[in-house]
Amino acid sequence: MYIPNATRVDDQAQLLAFMQAHSFATLVSLVNGQLFATHLPLTIVAPTGDTDEPIRLHGHVAKANPHWQELATQSEVLVIFQGPHAYISPALYEKRESVPTWNYIAVHAYGAARLIQDEASLLSVLADLIAVNDPAYQAQWDSLPDKFRHGLLNGIVAFEINVTRLEGKFKLGQNRPLGDQTRMLDALSAHADTTIATLGHYMQEGLGS
Repeated sequence: MYIPNATRVDDQAQLLAFMQAHSFATLVSLVNGQLFATHLPLTIVAPTGDTDEPIRLHGHVAKANPHWQELATQSEVLVIFQGPHAYISPALYEKRESVPTWNYIAVHAYGAARLIQDEASLLSVLADLIAVNDPAYQAQWDSLPDKFRHGLLNGIVAFEINVTRLEGKFKLGQNRPLGDQTRMLDALSAHADTTIATLGHYMQEGLGS
């Protein structure tokens, strides 16, 4: 990903928090020699304490999806986490000789994948996903007939990605004069679209407000 210095974010804690907040991601790797992408929810497992453990990403795809078949054979795969984004009008800039742009936040995670094949680990992946997105559903899942649950488990393939490097790009107008940034912040934060307003919140944090 092209990242000018002004928009680069290297702080792992900040990138991790963003990934957890925007965990519906895009997994990209090769299938039959061609780039292939799957959009899916992931759980992000943070390192514990001061260990050197990597960030780990857990997810699953349908067994009918060919994406998993070569996933573990590749030295590196890419996972894209994308958050709020917005068009930025040059009307917000003081200088007339300005052009439109698009502000956004994206984090790219790279690492090697392995398939999770034993049932206990697969159930753990599902439990973590439920815990993040719909904790109340766990009781319902546990109460489903074993035959039904096993049928569902047989229809998916789970995986784990150990993240070896992260790239973070927070393109929030950092290269603009403070007056331009303030007008952008006001316009974004007051926008009726909550996604665009959220971008304003990220920009506010960057300005230290």
